[in-house]
Amino acid sequence: MQLSDLSRAAKGCVLGAALMCAAGVVQAKEQVNVSLFSWPGYGFWFIAKEKNLVPDLDLNISIIEDPYESFALMSAGQLDITSSTVEYGPIAVDKDVPVKLVTYTNPSYGTDKIILAPGIENAQDLVGKKIAVMEGGLTQIFMGIWLEQNGVAIDQVEFVNVIMDEAVGAMLGGSVSAVELWEPFGSQLLANMPGARVVADSSQGDWISTALLGDGMYMSSAFLSERPEAANLAMDAYFKAVDFWKANPEEGNRIIAEAIQFDVSDVEMVIGSDGDIYKGGIMVFDKEQAGRFMGVTEGELPLGMTNGQIVEHLDTTNAWWQKFGLADGKHDWTTGVELAPLKAALEAE
Repeated sequence: MQLSDLSRAAKGCVLGAALMCAAGVVQAKEQVNVSLFSWPGYGFWFIAKEKNLVPDLDLNISIIEDPYESFALMSAGQLDITSSTVEYGPIAVDKDVPVKLVTYTNPSYGTDKIILAPGIENAQDLVGKKIAVMEGGLTQIFMGIWLEQNGVAIDQVEFVNVIMDEAVGAMLGGSVSAVELWEPFGSQLLANMPGARVVADSSQGDWISTALLGDGMYMSSAFLSERPEAANLAMDAYFKAVDFWKANPEEGNRIIAEAIQFDVSDVEMVIGSDGDIYKGGIMVFDKEQAGRFMGVTEGELPLGMTNGQIVEHLDTTNAWWQKFGLADGKHDWTTGVELAPLKAALEAE
């Protein structure tokens, strides 16, 4: 081979390597750090990851059982997104936590239950007693409203802050007299505690029509401002996973069950087995339903919910956090919400 041939060959190799590198840059996935606690209603992230529904993203998913730990990690720049119950927005605004609610994802349609221990006949019997809730979470608001509706002030009981599996243990051990549980924990308690009974659940009356009990998606302010395209893609990934599950509920439930180490039957107890609205569990919003609830697109919602209901929801939770001493002031609902990723998902094909 002549020198000129070697030179051309070398140039060809360099050019080929450069093209490969360029292709690698184009094809490289952007990592997005997501957390959730082990509950089927948040498991759609695992479907998005397993089915590679948004190829440009690498979803790094962590299970963190304490949502306040997730919010702290978001504040520290170590976490981009978390799925959790939907009431945290007013607390974040009040305490200057750099976290935004970006969408409501599902109302509870019976999965949440208030359960009284054997021997407790009514709310009056709880005066001076301990009640297990997740403080700073919707379980505490649900319990507070139910107590007041039944003539007991929130300062007449003692709230004990526990996560779900600990709450079951606290009831079985006799250290608390009432508890708010979601499925499958509620049914597990009832099966193992004869005489315990449900006195309210989230499928009833105003609980479902107000959609007070439900879940949402949060993104850190830094993620939203510094990586807006990744935020939009992550929102798209989530709702593509919901669409996949609605079309393939058996496979979707299996993916979720394996990821959070639940039995498939327990997953079905929360989100159902056919992709439809599931009474006794939750109603999983697709992106159009989420858009209606958040007031960014036209259309009606089922079960008595109204378009733009997020405004009433955040006003209610803000008022209750003031009652519980977790928020000092009343805040405009828009200050804790960022709608750009949801709007982008609705505009995407």
